[in-house]
Amino acid sequence: MPARVLVVDDEKAIADLVTICLENENYTVEACACGRDALASIESSPPDLAILDVMLPDIDGFTLCQKIREKHLFPILMLTARVEDMDKIMGLTLGADDYITKPFNPLELTARVKTQLRRCQKYDAAARPAAPPQEYEVRGLRIRLAAHRCTLYGKELNLTPLEFSILWYLCSHQGQVVPSEELFEAVWQEKYYDSNNTVMAHIARLREKMGEGGRKPKFIKTVWGVGYTIEA
Repeated sequence: MPARVLVVDDEKAIADLVTICLENENYTVEACACGRDALASIESSPPDLAILDVMLPDIDGFTLCQKIREKHLFPILMLTARVEDMDKIMGLTLGADDYITKPFNPLELTARVKTQLRRCQKYDAAARPAAPPQEYEVRGLRIRLAAHRCTLYGKELNLTPLEFSILWYLCSHQGQVVPSEELFEAVWQEKYYDSNNTVMAHIARLREKMGEGGRKPKFIKTVWGVGYTIEA
């Protein structure tokens, strides 16, 4: 889906030029001639990037930038004929990400827009938490959360909800030793007590269903005095 850019400039010739430049790069562009219309547009549907003129008929671009930053984090590029350093500093201090003076080179403007969008996309990707796995496969054991199914070497295991939850928790912590207390509280959602043998009993039934009745189980291994583990 193409990025959406909001252009705020009361000079129609400038707004049209910016629009053409960005649409040629397959961006979706919306143009507003005043700050009031820009704020209404942002409230309705925030853009991926905004280009703000400093000299607007109702509110100046600095104030508009400040108002946008009260709620939104998308990149803002200031576009103005004012070249004083203090104006640039003010814009950046109020939350602008870049600053271009008029007259501008359309290729430079497009390049800066691309840079800001690319930087924002990389930041979003890094900040976005990875989706938790929906299934695990460990040496022939396959467990799927959404389907609530578990197979061992292709054969269905008929597990109770508690047994499934125990196995899922251990698989999601492969290579780690999960203490009995942690496993109990994660699955049963209750406080664990030292004399509680519930986990041990369910592990024994789970191993039996998996055909692991011997002293050297292949999957769920006991770490004596600590808890249980499924090795990665």
